[in-house]
Amino acid sequence: MMLSETQLQSMFEMQNGMNCKVNPNWLLSKNNWHRAIQVEGIEAIEHHGWKWWKKQECDMAQLSMELVDIWHFILSAALQSADGDFATAKKWVIDELSHHQCYDLPQMTLLDKLDLLVGLATSRRINIALFEAILFDCKMDWQDLFKQYVGKNVLNSFRQDHGYKVGTYTKIWCGREDNEHLVEILGNINLNSNNLQQLLYQALKSRYTTILEDRD
Repeated sequence: MMLSETQLQSMFEMQNGMNCKVNPNWLLSKNNWHRAIQVEGIEAIEHHGWKWWKKQECDMAQLSMELVDIWHFILSAALQSADGDFATAKKWVIDELSHHQCYDLPQMTLLDKLDLLVGLATSRRINIALFEAILFDCKMDWQDLFKQYVGKNVLNSFRQDHGYKVGTYTKIWCGREDNEHLVEILGNINLNSNNLQQLLYQALKSRYTTILEDRD
């Protein structure tokens, strides 16, 4: 099931809000969102495991979180290309899914698709149908992405509020990255709550504060 236009609108608004928190004039900065997609795609490959000469386990939870990060950058690239116009950005996403695809995605492995995603990003291209196929391979659908996107967007906002940009934020909590704590919190919270953003923010704040106090 694809995202509704209301959900797409909400995500674009949240992404714009997050980007404005980092830089109020972000649309004029012309950030290289494709490079960000490329790097996150490589991190996804690392979580999948690719070294044939050693035993590796696929960390699907963290791989899925990398896809959520990639979606942040896809939304940002779409908004930047549309000069901040939400309607144009939404139309691009919807149109991209309906276009004929030149890739034989059903015949590709998840790892091959991740390779392709990185390669396209290197040439400053985004393929939404490819991203959707990767989602499905990770046992996610668009509704899963929406809920996890809200979670990661809240974490990104939390980071900014606690000194991420100026370097005072502590990203490792008790030996684990905050992304991992977010996965745990998402697993223990009602993702259908009307005040999901507020619940997630308070859960992160409570855990972060407790861990720092215990450390001190």
